Amino acid sequence: MSQAPRRRQLARTVILDRALESLPLFRLSDSGEEVAISYTADGGGRWRVLPAPGERLPGTFDQDVYVELLRRYHEADAPADGGLTFTLHAFLRTMGRRVDGRTYEQLRSALNRLQRTSLESTNAWFDASAGALWTGQFPVLAAVSIDRRRQTDRDQLALFHSLTNNEPGDAHVTLAPQLRSNIEAGFTIALVAARYQQLSSPVARRLYRVLQVARTEVGRSWQVPLERLAEQLPLSQRYPSHLQRVLQPAHEMLLAAGVLRSAAITQDGKIWLVNYQLAE
Repeated sequence: MSQAPRRRQLARTVILDRALESLPLFRLSDSGEEVAISYTADGGGRWRVLPAPGERLPGTFDQDVYVELLRRYHEADAPADGGLTFTLHAFLRTMGRRVDGRTYEQLRSALNRLQRTSLESTNAWFDASAGALWTGQFPVLAAVSIDRRRQTDRDQLALFHSLTNNEPGDAHVTLAPQLRSNIEAGFTIALVAARYQQLSSPVARRLYRVLQVARTEVGRSWQVPLERLAEQLPLSQRYPSHLQRVLQPAHEMLLAAGVLRSAAITQDGKIWLVNYQLAE
């Protein structure tokens, strides 16, 4: 009787590496042509996100795949080997996505991209187990294997017009040891999965995660230069007026979802500041 509520609670929670969430990773604008993401961390370290040759940076869909992977990792009680196995169909359904040939391809590409994209830290990513800033490269996923359906299963797909006969079946992925180490050390933030999915804007979803970092590190009041916030998310817009137009709908969603009590953008001389009051 006592186990069922615990399982439901785990399913509602996403635990993320706080060090990674402090750094930009996913491109939030599908119109961007960036070949890499570069960021200077607060301590002066350098962070870069480098796609594999011929591939693009991780984007908005990849961001949601990443969060769902970490939700499943927590729900599975953080397996020591970092391994997760799931059907692509069930994964898309949990994400709230339509299941068809296009989204299967999107998911397959996203998983492979999370393995092949290099996250390069030069004293930027914090290694909680060592208690020090870290230099090196790592991916989000250390390994990805997607098994095709057996021939007998593929024959059945012809009965469903929305699917094609070459759709994949089971995925086996391994979370990178760097992320697992920080999660095991408790250097984390927590999200409510339903609240994350409630936010329809990729910017709001990313900002939710950044605000959880701020909640952990500075409390419920956070003031940040607008330009700095744009680099951290990251946003491709640079003019303050453009950034405000992008952030306003995200702020409205986070206020409605109960993440924020207030959000205000003010000007102090030549510096624009964003002032957040986080909800309890």
